[in-house]
Amino acid sequence: MPAIEPVRLSKRMSELGLASRREADEWIERGWVKVDGTPAILGLKVLPHQKIEIDERARSQQARSVTVVLNKPIGYVSGQAEDGHQPAVVLVTPENLWRVPAGKPAGLVRRQDLFGLAPAGRLDIDSTGLLVLTQDGRIAKQLIGEDSEVDKEYLVRVKYQKGSRLPPAELQRLNHGLSLDGKPLKPARVRWQNEDQLSFVLREGKKRQIRRMCEAVGLQVLGLKRVRIGQVMLGDLPIGKWRYVGNGERFV
Repeated sequence: MPAIEPVRLSKRMSELGLASRREADEWIERGWVKVDGTPAILGLKVLPHQKIEIDERARSQQARSVTVVLNKPIGYVSGQAEDGHQPAVVLVTPENLWRVPAGKPAGLVRRQDLFGLAPAGRLDIDSTGLLVLTQDGRIAKQLIGEDSEVDKEYLVRVKYQKGSRLPPAELQRLNHGLSLDGKPLKPARVRWQNEDQLSFVLREGKKRQIRRMCEAVGLQVLGLKRVRIGQVMLGDLPIGKWRYVGNGERFV
């Protein structure tokens, strides 16, 4: 049997679902992590059998992490500001909160509680709909990690440019058979929602993927909205507003 190689402690903690790598490194720096009873140091490598202990202060910090969903308008970018366009996170303010959770008076939603929110996935500047922003690295990994299997559903208004109706064979190619950047795409679920709107369900998120898929089969995208990520729905959240992800909600 080949020898088992040790891995960085932060990676091992991420694999075990204890924290994101960034979160783990922060906890290690603060002295909140022990391995086999000894305080860990940054860069430490561990083997699978070694016991990892997390300080209650780290657990408490994690429990206070905020995750929200925003109905992103057109004209805002998902991440860092670029080309004069603001990041969507600027809309996550107490004034833009849509529904206040039970037991949390509106006056107690403070700006400082919303610092450090980062987008868990992208949504193009000219697309609208559900954008997740979180302080919890575990959720970010769940949604955008390399091995993520979380469904993302989009409603896409289209116009066929090569005739009156998209041929069934081209619809099948949208489901499975297209490549982008020289690599085959994972199977998708694409069906007609109504006469001019398609529903796309994807488990990957390449840059401008849906628009490029549509272009490959002769469809012009007239509008694109994300309506679901995993089990969390956009619902009737108004555009430009946000809400907390409730304690009973799960992405998977």
